[in-house]
Amino acid sequence: MRTTVVIIGAGHAGLAMSRCLSERSIEHVILERGEIANSWKTERWDSLRLLTPNWQSRLPGYGYAGDEPDGYRTMPETVAFIEGYAEAIAAPVRAGTPVTSVQPAQDGYRIIAGGEQWQCRAVVLASGACNIANVPALAASLPAAIRGVTTIEYRNPGQIEDGGVLVVGASASGTQIAEEIHRSGRPVTLAVGEHVRVPRVYRGRDIKWWMDAAGVLNERYDEIDDINRARNVPSLQLAGSPQRRTVDLNALTGIGVKLIGRLAGLNGRKALFSGSLRNQCALADLKMNRLLNTIDEWATDNGYDAETPPPHRFAPTAVEASPPLEMDLGSGAIRTIVWATGFRPDYSWLEVPVFDRKGRIRHDGGVADAPGMYLLGLNFLRRRKSSLIDGAGDDARDLSAHLASYLAG
Repeated sequence: MRTTVVIIGAGHAGLAMSRCLSERSIEHVILERGEIANSWKTERWDSLRLLTPNWQSRLPGYGYAGDEPDGYRTMPETVAFIEGYAEAIAAPVRAGTPVTSVQPAQDGYRIIAGGEQWQCRAVVLASGACNIANVPALAASLPAAIRGVTTIEYRNPGQIEDGGVLVVGASASGTQIAEEIHRSGRPVTLAVGEHVRVPRVYRGRDIKWWMDAAGVLNERYDEIDDINRARNVPSLQLAGSPQRRTVDLNALTGIGVKLIGRLAGLNGRKALFSGSLRNQCALADLKMNRLLNTIDEWATDNGYDAETPPPHRFAPTAVEASPPLEMDLGSGAIRTIVWATGFRPDYSWLEVPVFDRKGRIRHDGGVADAPGMYLLGLNFLRRRKSSLIDGAGDDARDLSAHLASYLAG
């Protein structure tokens, strides 16, 4: 079968590109391994809500139309939103069609999916950035009595055994899961490495409102000194809740969660932790205050000081004087480890020589280092907000324009 463009993945990013290609009358098809919004349906925990306010779910020609713009969607609501978008734009989705091979071919690419072969001039990889959980190699050497669970596998505290839990990773997923499990009655220790601390609400408005209005989320990849570093910055320590609560390390220690440094290694049955916890927390506080300074300056320059509460700062992250540097995993105190250590995309089906030495696709703002190949949905692809629903539309508009120019020769 032939088409001009194949989009791989029917999540919000792939659908945004579909809408942009339709506006340009470019023939295309979307190949989806499962169902529309498949990852949102199958790889999220039960209580998860979007980290962005409802108003920020903006896709090309589509947006939030409810009466709670400052709320945060549950996962079923998010799935319904994405499915509604696919229906509204009449997206040409072929569900249940997993891609098993993408190869260079004469005048484009040959794609094998669901037992069918497609020939196309261009291909858009919108299969997601969170396909595979990054689990440290040392996990294979843990005592057999300890169960490991990734954030892709985690659903609710009911699947966690009674007893202590070690959550490794203190970004958005780690902090939210640590809070939920601790409130279920299981004692939680949180291993903290690099993290990004921000308040949920600042000066009466959602932090995302300030970041959007001040242009922080629209910072472009070609304006950043070290884009590789920026693309690897952890997710913000945010949670979406009806109460708009801040779930940072102070909030967690306030309910009894214990903090420990980054998991650095394993010596027999002893887990070894970095001694940099205090420095990591101080650095996170410093970066948060720099962001708040940027917001305050923008608010003053744009006349918001009179209509919002005055600037203020938050208490520094509290860290005990001498956090432990090791833990006996054979004592029985820890029964479960939750790996909140990030993700990576799965391109095992991509048979095109575009990978660097670390297995990442070489690209310039989503334009891959292969003719007619594009990426969508990755962290800081073209803008700081690229990995958000809100960022997919702007990236898709840019890349569809480049794609159209490519097709025109």
